[in-house]
Amino acid sequence: MTTINQLIKNERIRRIKKSKTPRLEKSPQKKGLCERVFLITPKKPNSALRKITRVILLSTKTKTHAYIPGIGHKLQRFSNVLIRGGRVKDVPGLRYQVIRGVLDSTPVYSRRRALSKYGCTNFFMVRKKKRWKK
Repeated sequence: MTTINQLIKNERIRRIKKSKTPRLEKSPQKKGLCERVFLITPKKPNSALRKITRVILLSTKTKTHAYIPGIGHKLQRFSNVLIRGGRVKDVPGLRYQVIRGVLDSTPVYSRRRALSKYGCTNFFMVRKKKRWKK
């Protein structure tokens, strides 16, 4: 514990909080252009093929990798995407994710839960509307 005299001589140094998503530059999303779409295998206990795209952010011209969530996608080279912050636990170094259902990234149509995260409309409501028409 510091004494009052020590605090008078030297003030307490406040630690600067490091950003978890530095490429977004404090904005919620950024628009980018897909440079390459490829697959990566995750860390040790898990085994799968994680879909990843290399994105050139249009505002800052910096390159970063972003995870493509959900089952299936139609992204390819020169597709426009919107990325957000959010890491993938089992792939080291991935800090960003592609937002599905915006720009060129298609929504995941076969979802039953967490529909808004994957950009799909509520298909339960669509089914109810069809029943009423009969």
